Amino acid sequence: MTGTLAGKVAVVTGAGSGIGRAAATLFAREGATVAVIDLAEAAAKETAAQIAAAGGRAMTAVADVSDPDQVSRAFDGILRDLGRVDVLYNNAGVNSSGSVLDATDEDWDRCFAVNAKGTFLCSRAAARPMVAAGGGSIINQGSVAAVVGVANFASYCASKGAVVALTRSMSVDLAPHGVRVNAICPGTVYTPLMEPMLRARGGGDLAAGLALTVAKYPIGRLGTPEEIAAVALFLAGDASSFLTGSVITADGGMTSQ
Repeated sequence: MTGTLAGKVAVVTGAGSGIGRAAATLFAREGATVAVIDLAEAAAKETAAQIAAAGGRAMTAVADVSDPDQVSRAFDGILRDLGRVDVLYNNAGVNSSGSVLDATDEDWDRCFAVNAKGTFLCSRAAARPMVAAGGGSIINQGSVAAVVGVANFASYCASKGAVVALTRSMSVDLAPHGVRVNAICPGTVYTPLMEPMLRARGGGDLAAGLALTVAKYPIGRLGTPEEIAAVALFLAGDASSFLTGSVITADGGMTSQ
């Protein structure tokens, strides 16, 4: 490891599994002290235990990122225990299915509460101490669904589109304060979050849904959590110092067709 984040404090939301866990463990291997935030306490503790077992440093906080009070408590605890926030990876998110014809109000509200409002709330909580310290990096989790049409995912697509727009707005607001804000738009990555989508696409058959999804990717496979985590590490570190307001598609060529 190169120590890309040596001496930094990195906060990763949704770090109990999938891309969030991969990013949290990678950030720790690169020298960061990591604050692991997840709605599921046991999952957060498992990620922190994996980091500790590998010789890294981590703390946990349990929070629903759509709840302002829970977000405030989580970041208050992080600042109290770790003293600063240098990197925030807004990875926590939820999926949904349904077109504009049949998606429910609950689908819409949940996607926007977690994906869009959660990104806003955590960014606000992290940006204030970053500005006071003179800089930092915020990484937002978008999706290819923010930049191309994906059938039967109206609420999810709209919420991720909001994340991309928020990223650009935040980058303009925060650049004068030394805080960079970028977004990653992954293609389909095989994580537990994706299994309901894959089943729905396959008419209830996970294998069929997986095959239909892989066919959309010129690279011939889905992504891995570790590959997206590597992009996040680049955006978190000084090697990306001239990038802000950027939207990086990590999608195996899916949006190039």
